[in-house]
Amino acid sequence: MAKGGAKKAAAAAARAAANRMLADNRQARHQYEILETLETGIELVGTEVKSIRNGKANLRDGFCLIRNGELQLHNVHISPHTHAGNYFNHDPLRTRKLLAHRREIDKFRGLVDQKGLTLIPLSLQLKGSWIKLTIGLGKGRKLHDKRAAEKEKQSKKDVKAAMERY
Repeated sequence: MAKGGAKKAAAAAARAAANRMLADNRQARHQYEILETLETGIELVGTEVKSIRNGKANLRDGFCLIRNGELQLHNVHISPHTHAGNYFNHDPLRTRKLLAHRREIDKFRGLVDQKGLTLIPLSLQLKGSWIKLTIGLGKGRKLHDKRAAEKEKQSKKDVKAAMERY
């Protein structure tokens, strides 16, 4: 019986390792009000995959555009792989194609064109052997909105701390 339990625990640990966060854009949640999210695939070359798995991706300045009916990821820095020569390495800031269904792309295109919203990369995560990018439809926050959100967050934190004390 102990052997079966060990196998289940090892399998659960393997699943947890296979579904992990690789990069997060925390600044985006502060600067934008995220209205809707979408999980997309991302078209990468081999050295980009190795760099992302090593945690060498920066989503902070990134944004997404819809051009020619395709979602494109711009200005996301993925560091060159250290063990590949210059010839086989990738351009760190190249434009990458995002993989999503046509209906989802058309829906986001209508929202971005109509309301003046923007598409922002929120996180890169590993799902099994696939690297997925979560993008968000965001509306820019003004300074007073950021302050109000920070105040609300602090009050929730204070209430939670008070509840734990009693």
